[in-house]
Amino acid sequence: MIKKIEKTPAEAILKALSKLRHAISSKELLKKSGIKDKSVFYDTLHQMQVRGDVYVNKRHQVFGKAGKAGQTRVTATVYSLSEGFAFVRPENGGDDLYVSSDRLKGAIVGDTVLLKNITETPRGKKAEVASITKRRQWVTTGTVRKSYSGFEIVPDIAIRYNLPIPKSDLMGARPGDKVQAELVRVPRREKLSARVVKIYGTAESAKICADAIIDQNGIPTVFSEAVMAEAARAAQESITQEELGTRLDLREEMICTIDGADAKDLDDAISVRRTERGFDLGVHIADVSHYVREDSAIDEEAFLRGTSVYFADRVIPMLPKELSNGACSLNAGEDKLTFSALIRLDDKGEIVSYRFQKTVIHSKVRGVYSEVNRIFSGEADETLLEKYAPVLESLKTGRELAKILEQRSHDKGAVDFESGESMFTLDENGVCIDVRPRVQGEAEKMIEQLMITANQAAAKLAKEEQLPFVYRIHENPDPERIKALVSLAAALGFSTQRLRSEKPSPADFSELLGQVRGTPAEQVISHQVLRTMEKAKYSTEPVGHFGLALADYCHFTSPIRRYPDLAIHRILSQSQSLGQIELALRFASFAAAAASESSKSEVRAMTAERSAEDCYKAEFMKSHVGEEFDGVVSGVTQRGVFVQLQNSVEGFVPIGAFPNADYRFDGVVTQVDERTGSRITIGTPMRILVAAADIPTGRIDFLPAGQEINSRETV
Repeated sequence: MIKKIEKTPAEAILKALSKLRHAISSKELLKKSGIKDKSVFYDTLHQMQVRGDVYVNKRHQVFGKAGKAGQTRVTATVYSLSEGFAFVRPENGGDDLYVSSDRLKGAIVGDTVLLKNITETPRGKKAEVASITKRRQWVTTGTVRKSYSGFEIVPDIAIRYNLPIPKSDLMGARPGDKVQAELVRVPRREKLSARVVKIYGTAESAKICADAIIDQNGIPTVFSEAVMAEAARAAQESITQEELGTRLDLREEMICTIDGADAKDLDDAISVRRTERGFDLGVHIADVSHYVREDSAIDEEAFLRGTSVYFADRVIPMLPKELSNGACSLNAGEDKLTFSALIRLDDKGEIVSYRFQKTVIHSKVRGVYSEVNRIFSGEADETLLEKYAPVLESLKTGRELAKILEQRSHDKGAVDFESGESMFTLDENGVCIDVRPRVQGEAEKMIEQLMITANQAAAKLAKEEQLPFVYRIHENPDPERIKALVSLAAALGFSTQRLRSEKPSPADFSELLGQVRGTPAEQVISHQVLRTMEKAKYSTEPVGHFGLALADYCHFTSPIRRYPDLAIHRILSQSQSLGQIELALRFASFAAAAASESSKSEVRAMTAERSAEDCYKAEFMKSHVGEEFDGVVSGVTQRGVFVQLQNSVEGFVPIGAFPNADYRFDGVVTQVDERTGSRITIGTPMRILVAAADIPTGRIDFLPAGQEINSRETV
C-alpha cells in the first residue's frame, strides 16, 4: 500500500492559489485550501506573507506569486490618466508606477488594478495591468467649453486631457456649465469621450461647483424613506421611567455644552470638579447607540456615510436631522440620554481611574465658544455672566485642568499643528464675500483637551479588556519623508539634529515647530511636518497615536457625526454584559469593517471639503482681480512661487512674471536672480496683484505688484 503524503498547510494554500488567476478573499481561500483548523490557516498565511510567498492587501484579498521571476502581483489604484499613459499608486505604499495606455486594459482614474511585470527603468518603475479588480463609476463632473472642433469637457478627475462631447450628447449644456458626464470609450482608441447626463448650472458659482463635488466624490445626500421613517419613530420615543432606572442620574450636576454659535448637533457636554487630590472630569456624550440600533436602516446608512461632511454653505449629516439636531442633540433645558466618561485625574493631569456609564443629564447652559472666551478673558458683561452662572465654577475648573493637560501634552512631545483652516462668509445668494483664517480660542482648546482625555480613557479600557474595538491610530512617519523635511528645514537655517536620529520621536518634531513658531517659515514648515506624517486612520490594532504622543487613543466623543464613535459606543455598551468570547464573536468583524470603511469615508469627506474650499476662495478672489495685497512666499518651485495672503488664500506667481530678472531655482526652497543676486525663498514678504481666479478648479494666479494683467502670463 502506498502511503498518502499529507500536504503542509503552506503547500495546501499555494496549491489552492495556483489554480486561480485572480485575488481571493482569505475566507474563501480557507475553504479552498481544505485546512480545517482556522487558527493554523491564519498563522500559516501570516508566516507566508512575512516570507513573501503571498501578498495580502488591506481588504484581506490574497495573491499568489506570478511570473517566472516569482514576482508578487501588486494591487494599485489608477490616479492619473493622460493620452498615451497613466500613473498608478500601489495600495501598500511605495513609488508610483508608469503604465503605457496599451498596457492598461482599459483602466481609468479610480480603478483598482492588479499589476504584473513590474520593472525598474532609468526614469522609475513601470508595470502592466494584469486585471481590473474594481471599477469606479464611469462618470465624472467637469466644465463644458467650446473647442476648435465642437465641444469638450474639462474633467474634474485626474484625466489630463479634455474629453470631446458630440453635439447630440450635450443635453442642452452650454459652454461654462458645470455638468456630470458619462465616460465613453472611443472605438479602436484608448482615448475617452463624454456624454452629458446632468447639468448643475454655471461653473462660475462656487455653490454650483460644490454640488458637483458632492456627486464627484460619491457623497450621499438623500435619506431613504425607510431611514426617515425609522428616524421619526426614534425621535418620538419618550424617556421612560424604566430606562431612567437603568442609568446614573446626573440631572442635578452642573453640566453644559460648548459649541459654535451656529452648531445644531450638540453631541458632547462637560462637568469638572476640583477634588483634594486633583480633578473629577465628566465628559457626557449623546447616547446615539440607544436610538440607532444595530442592523437598522439608519445604522446601515450611517455606516455607508461614515461621517458628516461640512461645506461653507451646508452640512451633509451622517444622521437625519430628527436625530442629529433633535433627539440625540444635548439641548439645554432638556433631559437627554448620554454615555458618560467619568474620569479621575491627579494634580498633574495623570488619569488615576475611569469608568464609562450610561447616564441621563440635563444641560444647564447652551454654551458658545465666543462667549466662553469672553468670560475667560475678563470681557464678559453682567448679562453673559448671569447666563453662565450655573456652570461658571465648572468652566473655571475645566480651564485649569485643560492648561495642565496641555502642558502635559507638550512635555510628552505631542506635535502641535496649526490648523490652517479657513472661515467663509457667504451672502444671501451663497456667494463668498469674505475669507479669513480660523482662530482657536481658549474655550476651543479647553474642550479639545477634555475630549482627548475621554478618548484616551476609552482606548485604555478597550486595550486592558481586550475588546474588539475601533482605535484611532497615527503611525510613525516614513523615513524618506523625514529626510525631505530635514532638507527643507536645514535650507531655511533651522537646526535639524534631533530629526536626524534613527527614529525621531514626536518631541523631535515639536522641537522643530517650536523653532519656527512666529517666523515667516512657520506656515511652510508646519505644512511640511504635516506632509511628513502618516495619515491618521481607524484600525482594530492599538498601535498608538504618534502625533498626540499617546499609546492609547480612539474617537469616542462625536457619535452624531462620526461612525467609529457610534461603533465603539455600541461595543462598550455591551462589554459590561457580554463575556470576552461573546464580544469577539459579535463585534470583531463589525469593528474591522467599521475601521476600514470609516477611514475611506473620512478621506472622501476631506477631499470634497478641500475641493469646495478652493472653489470658494477662488470665488472670493475673483471679485478682487486687479487689486493688490500683501503676502508671504509659502512655497517655491522651478516654475514659480506660491504666496499666501493674510486672509489664508494662496495663489501662484509664475517666475517669468518678475520684470528685469533672471531667476534660477536652487532645487530646494529658493529662486536666485542671476543678474542681481536677489533671492526669493520661503517667508519672503511679497506684495502681489490678483491676476486671475478660476472658480471651477480653485486656481488663483498672482503677479508681482505693479504689473499689468496679461492672461498669457498666468497660464
